[in-house]
Amino acid sequence: MAALTSAENTGTIGLGGLAEFSVDEPTGRITLTGLTKRYGGHVGDVAAVDSIDLEIGAGEFVTLLGPSGCGKTSTLRMIAGFEEPTAGVVQLDDAVMNQMPPNKRPMSMVFQSYALFPHLSVRDNVAYGLKLKHTPAARLTEEVDTVLAIMNLTPYADRAPHQLSGGQQQRVALARALVMRPKVLLFDEPLSNLDAKLRVQMRNEIHRLQRRLGITSIFVTHDQDEAMTLSDRVVVMNRGRIEQIAAPEVVYRRPSSVFVADFIGRANFLDASVVGEPKDGMVRVHALGRRIEVPCHPDVIADSDVLLMVRPESVRLERVDPDDVIDTTSDVRDDHGRVLSVMFHGDTVEYDIETDSGTIVASVSDPTMDGMFAPMDVVRVVVPSDRGWVLPQETAVD
Repeated sequence: MAALTSAENTGTIGLGGLAEFSVDEPTGRITLTGLTKRYGGHVGDVAAVDSIDLEIGAGEFVTLLGPSGCGKTSTLRMIAGFEEPTAGVVQLDDAVMNQMPPNKRPMSMVFQSYALFPHLSVRDNVAYGLKLKHTPAARLTEEVDTVLAIMNLTPYADRAPHQLSGGQQQRVALARALVMRPKVLLFDEPLSNLDAKLRVQMRNEIHRLQRRLGITSIFVTHDQDEAMTLSDRVVVMNRGRIEQIAAPEVVYRRPSSVFVADFIGRANFLDASVVGEPKDGMVRVHALGRRIEVPCHPDVIADSDVLLMVRPESVRLERVDPDDVIDTTSDVRDDHGRVLSVMFHGDTVEYDIETDSGTIVASVSDPTMDGMFAPMDVVRVVVPSDRGWVLPQETAVD
């Protein structure tokens, strides 16, 4: 895909035009109850979506996140009406949608492939849905012109899709969805075909647009950065089931399982043992040769073996006085580690540290030239008490 030049770049979405664009009806509330999809149709078949329950509030931006095959796209397609549930109910503002065809549901889908008609101009692509609804010509022209202005596509209205960059084509797809004034916007990995820079740009524009319009939005992705930056809540899915539903910061800092912790960002998992009883969401554990009091999962119990999760950016490394290390070729103290490798990224430096609890990855921001460690250096590994999270070992997955 060719990069955008300054002349081709449409800039950002024209949010000033939103004053003229409002949704006729209140935005939608989605309720999924026992939603199930088995593609074989038999009880013994593996469920792509396995009896999930989910409520999405009006105006909320929710992301379905998970690896390939987790059921997120099947869930979205059942909400849209492109797939028929094996069991369960899809409701929009208390109205059951199960028997309603996709074109009758007050929803619009933005596809991964853009799904633009190559033989139609930008204007005609955007107007297509309104024409199917037999919208009066004057009203159609007004609606299309408004949305083209919002999306900064007016100068490109007469171009064909192949004359546009990837980012511009995605704007056309979004304009075509918005012009229908839907109660719910559905996004099926819409940014995956864009290069990294355009992905960030379009992600930010979708975020601003949705916040201003307040349309209920459901976004499917396997990209954790998209989920974390766009969402009011993230729904993490695995093997057809929901692992966790929470705000992005909760999913990142307080994951419900090892799967969630490992899928959302990177994490170190250290074997630890509980000392005493958990109290008020905190527990004292023995790890890295010391006792640390850290927040814990509600299922952590007294005197159990657990996993201490700490993100690489939360690990603190301290330089060790050479006099404190008797023999740097022998095993070091429990709270010490040996630098195995150093990877300099400019704004960060990443270390692999060998410890008695296993290899730990530490990421240090804004490193100074003389402050960096070298391979074979011995360092003290510190986990700040407010940065760790204790999980029961039972939450680990095969």
